[in-house]
Amino acid sequence: MDSYQTPLSSRYASKEMSKLFSNATRFGTWRQLWLSLAIAEKELGLAISDKAIEQMRANLELDEAQMKVAAEEEKKRRHDVMAHVHTFGTVAPEAAGIIHLGATSCYVTDNADLIFLRQGLSLLLPKLAIVISRLTTFAERYRDLPTLGFTHFQPAQLTTVGKRATLWIQELLWDLRNLERAKNDLGFRGVKGTTGTQASFLALFEGDHDKVEQLDERVTELSGFPYAYPVTGQTYSRKIDADVLGPLSSFGATVHKICTDIRLLANLKEIEEPFEKDQIGSSAMAYKRNPMRCERACSLARHLMSIYQNTVMTSSVQWLERTLDDSANRRVTIPEAFLTADILLSTLQNISEGMVVYPKVIGRRISQELPFMATENVIMAMVKAGGDRQVCHEKIRVLSHQAGAVVKEQGGENDLIERIKADSYFEPIWSQLEALLDPSTFIGRAPQQVDKFVRDWVQPALKPYAEDLKHIQSAELSV
Repeated sequence: MDSYQTPLSSRYASKEMSKLFSNATRFGTWRQLWLSLAIAEKELGLAISDKAIEQMRANLELDEAQMKVAAEEEKKRRHDVMAHVHTFGTVAPEAAGIIHLGATSCYVTDNADLIFLRQGLSLLLPKLAIVISRLTTFAERYRDLPTLGFTHFQPAQLTTVGKRATLWIQELLWDLRNLERAKNDLGFRGVKGTTGTQASFLALFEGDHDKVEQLDERVTELSGFPYAYPVTGQTYSRKIDADVLGPLSSFGATVHKICTDIRLLANLKEIEEPFEKDQIGSSAMAYKRNPMRCERACSLARHLMSIYQNTVMTSSVQWLERTLDDSANRRVTIPEAFLTADILLSTLQNISEGMVVYPKVIGRRISQELPFMATENVIMAMVKAGGDRQVCHEKIRVLSHQAGAVVKEQGGENDLIERIKADSYFEPIWSQLEALLDPSTFIGRAPQQVDKFVRDWVQPALKPYAEDLKHIQSAELSV
């Protein structure tokens, strides 16, 4: 109550993502890395006892008492890694003399960060697949519901509600691809020493280069990575952070676009985000149904997009083998990027599960604009009935301007069709007017595009997440 807590973890983010970037997970991962190093060093001939390995393995998790010991040690030594080396040694005394043997601080800090990047992406990817699946259900449901299209937010040709949703889904599919690539590209820093030369390990193994390489490979294998970066300085290149947070930032742009579209449509009363029975939209205006979820998503999406700039700036100023002005920055940017992306996914899932469509409002707006769009069809029908194209065009032009004046200057309804019906020139096609104004004839291949897109693009992309999709739970949001 008396100190600042980030709303990202205290208010919004999932328990699993918050736990991933917790101190308990971080320091427990350090211990696992020290255990992997000791196992590999023992396998390659260093004098490390079985009991030391056993004690390390039995004490990978820190309890509250050990966290307090580590905090006191850090306050005294001003070095977080050495504080935890000492604390680990108190519960694994047989290993106290070999913990961190030959390693530099970045052995645990950097390798742990790469583990967190990979695990964070592993948490996000199924959630993104679920959002895509939810929106796909929506797109299929409304595949053939005509709606007014907008370019420049001005009325344009018709599309369908489902086809519009495929535009959102396609960008999310690209985000899925980008995050998968980022995860699959991730390597391990491995065992590289203080400036990346592996000099300390070469000394430990008495000049045996093969054993040093085997050590690097074995620790990488024990940590579950397919490969280690072939060369590093003291740290892994901070460009890797940019390679991961770049796709996260791009995902933020996707969310902002989707939720802005929904906010615009909510203003038109065509589509709304979910609204709970007892939810209050405004403290003053009781009738309001503000798009609060979409507004939250846009707000946090901007934050996610801005974080990326930190990673490229940090990458650009890493002097030579390393400098420490990356550390405090990365402690903030990496967790916040993943926590924010996690929140956006749960919010977007919640929105996609409860979007409300108002077909009658959509139909009314179509009826206000469609007469103008149908004029070309009217002209062609008249020509087929024996009329002169130029004469018909002039009559339609005059009647359209008259109807437009009623709409814009008098605030009336679009009466173009009534004017056409009142003009005997158009009598040969009066019986065709209803068919000429059928909205379904103005949507082109939108329904078929939805079907083909889902079949050829969405379903293959979601196939690796089939098990996750079987166990979908509704996303409930914090206030």
